[in-house]
Amino acid sequence: MVRLTPVGIALTLGCLTPARAEPAPNEVVLEELSVVGQGTASETATGPVSGYRATRSATSTKTDTALRDSPQTINVVPRQVISDQQDLRLTDAVTNASNVTPGSTVQGRSQNYIIRGFSTQIFAVDGVLINPAIAFYPVERDLANAERVEVIKGPASVLFGRGDPGGVVNIVTRRPTLEPSGEMTVLGGGFGLRRVQGSVSSALLGSDTLAGRISFAAQEDPTFRNFGDNTNSRYFVAPAFSWTPSPDTRVYVNSEFSKQYSQYDEGLTAFRGRVPLDKISRYYGTPWSRYYGEINATTIRVEHDVNENLTLRQIVNGQWGVFHVFASRNTGVNAAGTTVARRESTVDSTFAAVDTQSEAVLKFDTFGLAHTALLGFEYTNGFRHPYSLQGVLPSTSFLNPVLSGVSPVGLTLQQDLKQKLELFGFYLQDQIVLTPELQLVLGARFDTGTQLYANRQPGTRALSPEQELFGASPRVGLIYRPFEPLTLYASYATSFAPQTANVLNVSNPRPETGEQVEVGTRIDLLPTLTLSVAAFRITRDNVAASDPVNTGFSVITGQQRSQGFEADLAGEILPGWNVIGGVGFLDARITEDRIFPIGNRLVGVPNVSGSLWTTYEFREGWLRGLGLGAGVTYVGQRFGDLTNSYMVGAYARVDAAAWYDFDERWRLSVNLRNLTDARYIEQPFNQFNNAPGAPFSVLAAIRARL
Repeated sequence: MVRLTPVGIALTLGCLTPARAEPAPNEVVLEELSVVGQGTASETATGPVSGYRATRSATSTKTDTALRDSPQTINVVPRQVISDQQDLRLTDAVTNASNVTPGSTVQGRSQNYIIRGFSTQIFAVDGVLINPAIAFYPVERDLANAERVEVIKGPASVLFGRGDPGGVVNIVTRRPTLEPSGEMTVLGGGFGLRRVQGSVSSALLGSDTLAGRISFAAQEDPTFRNFGDNTNSRYFVAPAFSWTPSPDTRVYVNSEFSKQYSQYDEGLTAFRGRVPLDKISRYYGTPWSRYYGEINATTIRVEHDVNENLTLRQIVNGQWGVFHVFASRNTGVNAAGTTVARRESTVDSTFAAVDTQSEAVLKFDTFGLAHTALLGFEYTNGFRHPYSLQGVLPSTSFLNPVLSGVSPVGLTLQQDLKQKLELFGFYLQDQIVLTPELQLVLGARFDTGTQLYANRQPGTRALSPEQELFGASPRVGLIYRPFEPLTLYASYATSFAPQTANVLNVSNPRPETGEQVEVGTRIDLLPTLTLSVAAFRITRDNVAASDPVNTGFSVITGQQRSQGFEADLAGEILPGWNVIGGVGFLDARITEDRIFPIGNRLVGVPNVSGSLWTTYEFREGWLRGLGLGAGVTYVGQRFGDLTNSYMVGAYARVDAAAWYDFDERWRLSVNLRNLTDARYIEQPFNQFNNAPGAPFSVLAAIRARL
């Protein structure tokens, strides 16, 4: 197999007709890095967003493109929203988008969210997905270095390769600046939360071409859950460097190092169709049920403008880490509903991955049509090796579990899994300006590779066949702008994902595929306020789900379908008055299956959900510097498993905030969460994993800027 390089791509594309010097109307602008100190106020896909409304993104096309020129829905949560809400979880940030709801905490270890009816734990950082061999990110992703959080709705495999059909979350990191800047925030809140975070940036070594930034965060969070004296802690540091040796060459290096120590927490247990909420701190584990996760990553991104029409880009990413589990887990509730059976479980896992992307972006004309073409090659190689043991623990009371008094017992082998996934992806995309009002986006990706899945279980030999993989992911989109400021679009997109699920006695489950049809519109209600509306239908095949018989394993079900519509609003209504939010309606069900009943609702998916957050900041008079914010999040009733054996109720959470800027440097803020002290299940996952929402809490922060 021939591996393409940027040089090879350049030689191939160099034979094409060069582009005209003058840009065409509605032409897509190539991604560029602005130099702080000599920069411009215009927004770029990788830079800061002014206020609550973004206008550009590279997540959908890998080129710096206006959001209105994307054939799929993209929701952008800017840094100002994250700061005003004091979002400490990635889950909190993404739920500002319609049809995105919390999915699972992965037993208190990580984050999971549901996008357009389908659960996902996959996300990208600056366009690079996490290790293809691991099933979940091993820590709660910190937002200290996030410039913006973007959600592309629906399949995105044409550019990202593997991915879930509901969509992909992409975190755009904060870039270094030559001009000195910095901030630090100290936070304290209910249940003993303590956190410090900051980010500092400046030119290095007196250079006008080299800049560095370091972002960091450390927090301890005992939480409202009854863990005894244990607490959860997380540490994050992200050094980044940018080098611009010439106006035509840009280098960006971003590294991230995360560690997390937390209680292994499965949440509340369902019984007879419901989850008791009389005591949301109820914990069925033991004090020694602990978790440690660590992940590290470094990404090097190099761009070079060969000329005004051709840009070459090379990205190299490395990821590595470990996680360890030593915990008690629930396995069943007796018929009388008085006791919960438990088992002891321990997991030691290592993982690593490398990802390289070689791309060329070319602008040219053919027959009077303006093209922005992307040609890319991606190589991904990831592995993981989890080794797990298990044993039997004494049961505990269902309504009044005893926290202490249980010691670890002898353990036996549960599984010894070795998985390796190697993929080669070739992708093409063409953004074509047909007329000043009409654009066409065409794309296709072809992935091929191998998957090794060797799983040694008690009484069996390790299965070690190597499976050949192939996936084709086309996309087509049409964008029509009948008049300003209205945009209409329609698209068809697909997804492809090799299975990482642990299926009993199955060595290589079939890959999962998905497809979406979407129509939508975007309209600027005001120059600073945008409304987007979309209707869609997604079909997902070969879906992995929790095995209803064998705990800890998965089964491959048949087909699932999600259809619905949504609306999102973001921007500034009046000077100082910002708003972001959306509402979604979903019908997500099983459509084909031999295990679960056809017609059953999908796990954790509400029929109706929505959120609205709005702030007002006084800019004149004696109240100048005072800001007020309020918001509500609504999530409808949801089933907790594919058998629809139990349901969790709807909830509406009301939040508020107030802050005061003493001057340009100092801010004091107070955030109030769950003002009505509502009791609810935030994240249902299965009978034994139902994370309750936090009760009323207060978070106070002091921020200082350079």
